[in-house]
Amino acid sequence: MGGGLALAGLASNNAFASFMNNEEFKKIKKFGLQLYTLRDDFPKDPKGVLKQVASFGYKQLESFEGPNGIFWGMTNKEFKSYIGDLGMEIVSSHCDISKDFEKKAAEAAEIGMKYLICPYKGPQKSIDEFKKFADEFNQKGEICKKNGIRFAYHNHDYSFVDMGGELGQDVMMKNTDPNLVDFELDMYWVVTAGHDIETWLKKYPNRFRLCHIKDRRKDSKEKADSCDLGTGSIDWPKILKTAQKTGMKYFIVEQERYDGTTPLKAVEADAKYMKGLSI
Repeated sequence: MGGGLALAGLASNNAFASFMNNEEFKKIKKFGLQLYTLRDDFPKDPKGVLKQVASFGYKQLESFEGPNGIFWGMTNKEFKSYIGDLGMEIVSSHCDISKDFEKKAAEAAEIGMKYLICPYKGPQKSIDEFKKFADEFNQKGEICKKNGIRFAYHNHDYSFVDMGGELGQDVMMKNTDPNLVDFELDMYWVVTAGHDIETWLKKYPNRFRLCHIKDRRKDSKEKADSCDLGTGSIDWPKILKTAQKTGMKYFIVEQERYDGTTPLKAVEADAKYMKGLSI
């Protein structure tokens, strides 16, 4: 009887171990924050805000270019040192790719950043404009590759609008060199455009290397209607599991609307959701 119980216990333990190791229950160990989420607070006190961001559990940062550049009044090395002491790293930044791009690529590479990203191009009148963007992205990708980093493009909803049977997003992805150009999938804007996130992840495996995790308010009819993670309409456990399987490397939180709360409180709530998320 005792031996039977022991074997049953062992089987139970093995089942539990298998359960815990199942891919359904993996966690995203590192997730980042796009600092644009804190665009009203951050420029006033960059160091103070960064300290709070670190306290919420973010380990990675994606910057954006403001009046004081990507590094917000600090040199690239000063920025890296400061956030390093807080237990964070900067992995990427949105930037104006039309100005001083060679310098930006060199400074990013010098501190171990992985990406410089074009954040926006805007709606276009013809599909040919997206082909021109692809050519430009290949050129910027060459510059980044020369410096040992990568180039990527961040989408909004306009690249998912049908233009005579073609989508700008498809055109840019098909006409860019995968050795030079990656893409940052802003999942919120895919949903806003009426498309399925997982379909795009599966259609272009290993092309979407970064993503913006930004929830969309339930039953919303507005374009700009993000909300705290886990309170909206997007099925994050399911989608992020697919994202991991199709080559996603960097998971970056972003929020642009904060009804009934403050940006910092929203960022804190988003971090709590990410820490508890199993996919």
